[in-house]
Amino acid sequence: MTDQATIGVIGGSGFYEFLDDAQEMAVETPFGWPSDVLTIGTVGGRCVAFLPRHGRDHRYPPHRIPYLANMWALRSVGVRQVLAPNAVGSLTPAYGPGTLVIPDQLVDRTTCRPQTYYNEGGAVHVQFADPYCPDGRAVAAATALESGWPAVTSGTLVVIEGPRFSTRAESRWYAAQGWTIVGMTGHPEAVLARELALCYTSLSLVTDTDAGVDEGEGVTHAEVMGVFAENVTRLRDLLMTIIGNLPEERTCPCASALDGLKLPLVLP
Repeated sequence: MTDQATIGVIGGSGFYEFLDDAQEMAVETPFGWPSDVLTIGTVGGRCVAFLPRHGRDHRYPPHRIPYLANMWALRSVGVRQVLAPNAVGSLTPAYGPGTLVIPDQLVDRTTCRPQTYYNEGGAVHVQFADPYCPDGRAVAAATALESGWPAVTSGTLVVIEGPRFSTRAESRWYAAQGWTIVGMTGHPEAVLARELALCYTSLSLVTDTDAGVDEGEGVTHAEVMGVFAENVTRLRDLLMTIIGNLPEERTCPCASALDGLKLPLVLP
């Protein structure tokens, strides 16, 4: 395949494969190797690169994922629009397991993840008031509605360090802030995407109600993986349709996020 990929899909927990007829490509970056080889194929006439966030064997826990390498690798093969499904817990009983959320805001509660490409060579301050691509979100929401899986189209994703789940007190505090869902990935992916002038759209699948909402024994990894497995085919089909609906020409603010900034790196 000679075409460059223009759309990237980052698979989350339980989402390790996406493209059936694809070629593998190993991409080394200035920030090391990504989580796995990229697979590149065609969906709806669009060239797509897929990367499993945790690796196909789930070797990387959320706080050890090579986020900088992952996003750089996608851009280096031509990707400019990224769709990022992930598993999340709900901070409200209204959104139970199986709910699809397309968040519009992000809160970072991580503690030790590298989250910028621009550590040297001068300060680079990117605009991040609205962390997700407005066009990507609109297309994803409209496609989900048309497919019969209407999404929650606004909400705040709070990203915690992991790999442990939240205590009940932490969960209740997140909910008290008005935040909607909680997960362990999605940051720093979103900010790194902005630093590379990429469009980034999060599709968050609720797999559980978080510890502060559920009065049971608390969230377990088995519970999360089980609900995700029940919905992975539906999510895969939705992503396939979203890809075909994404605009080929970018007119959103993401494309111009670096305009006027002096970058210490040459972007791929």
